[in-house]
Amino acid sequence: MSLREIEKLLEKVKAGEISIQEALKTLKLMPYLDLGFAKLDTHRHIRRGFPEAIFCEGKSLEQLKEIVKEMQKVSPKFLALRASNEVYEAIKEVAPDAIYYPIARLVLIDRKEKDSQLAVNRLPILIITAGTADIPVAEEAAITAEAMGNPVERLYDVGVAGVHRLLDHLPKLMETQVCVVVAGMEGALPSLTAGLVSCPVIAVPTSVGYGASFKGLSALLTMLNSCVPGIAVVNIDNGFGAGYLASIINELGIK
Repeated sequence: MSLREIEKLLEKVKAGEISIQEALKTLKLMPYLDLGFAKLDTHRHIRRGFPEAIFCEGKSLEQLKEIVKEMQKVSPKFLALRASNEVYEAIKEVAPDAIYYPIARLVLIDRKEKDSQLAVNRLPILIITAGTADIPVAEEAAITAEAMGNPVERLYDVGVAGVHRLLDHLPKLMETQVCVVVAGMEGALPSLTAGLVSCPVIAVPTSVGYGASFKGLSALLTMLNSCVPGIAVVNIDNGFGAGYLASIINELGIK
C-alpha cells in the first residue's frame, strides 16, 4: 500500500464511508516492504502489538544496516536478536542511539518516548534460571519483556540441585502473573516451579549441558513430558519467544 493509498483510506474515514475499525483492518493487511533480500513486515506491531524483530545470524552487515534503516521509518522501537559486537557497531552507523546488551546478544533500538504507565499497570514477570550458564537466554527473555512494557524481576541460579534456593523465594513466586523458567542439563526446574505456583509457566530449554544433553534436546523433552499442568514450552535457547509470550499473558491480566 502506497502513501497515497493510505491518504485515500483516511479520506474515506473522514467522509464516513468506512469506519475506523474497517480502516484498521485494512492497515493490518498492508503488504510488506520488499528490499529484495528481505521482506519486512512493516505492520506487525498493528496486528501483534510489537514490531518484527531482526534475527541477525546469517545476515551480512550491509543487509542488517539496510533493514535497520528501513525499520526505523515504520517503528520507533524494535529488537535485533543474536547480535555480536561487530553487528552492534554496524547497526550504530544507521541507528546511533541503539543499545547493546552483550550477555543477551541483543540490540534495542528505542526512539520512543518512555511510557511508564503500562509497566505500572502490569505485575512483574519473573525470570528464573536453573544455573548461571542459563543467564544469556534468560536475559534475552527479560529484555524482550521489558521492551514490550513489562516490569521484570530476575531469580537466577536456583536449580534443582539445591532446591532450597528456590523455596526461599516462595513469596515472590506467588506474586507474579507469569514465570519464565530457563534450564539446561536435565531441564527439571520448570516442572518444580509449576508445582508451586498458580500462574502460567513458560519453560525454556537451553543448550547448556554435557554430551548426553544433546545441545538442549534432553531438557526440551523433559519439559514437554512434564506431568505438571500449566506449562508452555518454547524452542531451545528461544529467550525472545518466551519473553514475547510472557508479555502477551501479562497484558491479558491488566485490570
